[in-house]
Amino acid sequence: MSQTPYLENAIHLLKKLIETPSISKDEEKTATILAATLEAQGLRVNRHVNNVWATNLYFDNSKPTILLNSHHDTVKPNSSYTRNPFEASIDSDVLYGLGSNDAGGALVSLWACFSHFSKRKDLNFNLVFAATAEEEISGKNGIESILDLLPKIAFGIVGEPTSLQIATAEKGLLVLDCMAKGLSGHAARNEGKNAIYEALLDIEWFRTFQFPKVSDTLGPIHMNVTLINAGTQHNVVPDACSFTVDLRLTEAYSIEETLSIIRANVKSEITPRGTRLKPSSINANHPIVKKGLILGLETYGSPTLSDQALMPFETIKIGPGDSARSHMADEFIYLSQIESGIQTYINLLEGLVL
Repeated sequence: MSQTPYLENAIHLLKKLIETPSISKDEEKTATILAATLEAQGLRVNRHVNNVWATNLYFDNSKPTILLNSHHDTVKPNSSYTRNPFEASIDSDVLYGLGSNDAGGALVSLWACFSHFSKRKDLNFNLVFAATAEEEISGKNGIESILDLLPKIAFGIVGEPTSLQIATAEKGLLVLDCMAKGLSGHAARNEGKNAIYEALLDIEWFRTFQFPKVSDTLGPIHMNVTLINAGTQHNVVPDACSFTVDLRLTEAYSIEETLSIIRANVKSEITPRGTRLKPSSINANHPIVKKGLILGLETYGSPTLSDQALMPFETIKIGPGDSARSHMADEFIYLSQIESGIQTYINLLEGLVL
């Protein structure tokens, strides 16, 4: 029997969560399970929509507060599943089921870590454990909706499958809807001004432009044109051409700076779908980063988006599981990874001084 605290209970909780469908925006039942689990531990539980959180028993306003956060919503199971996505089945060291890897393993490991510390009187910090909703769709009823309801947060640990490496930075996301304008005319007489050709000039700029400043951890900003639409019929020169650009941002530029550079270089009308999903980073000298390095953990910059993008304080992203397995058919996580995850979270926090 493993000596890792709460491992058996964490696996039991994860199985219950897998077997309770919690597609984004439909997480009521898993929120209820999580709330009941925390209440059974004698903790005061808070809930807003489908977000559930609790603080350590001996919360002290004079101490800094650390947020332990992961999400309990999942994507929809894809059509390639050969197993029942809502059946938590174990085969040797492998636990199968939708949400097992992304991010159930991290969620229950953080819960186990929180449980380990929640009734300690000798902590140098407070803890908030928050199991939140709508992460998979960056929804506004997820972590963003409770930030003002939480105590002031010094920094956060975001649980996602990172193979227990520490993501000290994460790319943000900016989606642009672009519209190139022309003049319609008859194609046979070569009339008008073809909006497709106007769009091509801008698309070529998006394809070739390189932002001068490059992040040490995240590398360059990446821009990709991913959708394009124009024209009504073969013999009409189109007067409008719309296209969509996916930008993966770094902390080297603010979103406002990025938009300013783009608008100065393209003719098309630029409309951002939103500016909420910002890049994030943490100082390399932060105590949690130093503690991770002492423990032999590796650091990296993450290209994949998480709720870090919505947090206005420093964060790291770390958890058991493999990001490459997220959203795959027959999703799974190794039980040994959950055990390592619990112990790693505990080791990171034990004796930590901010």
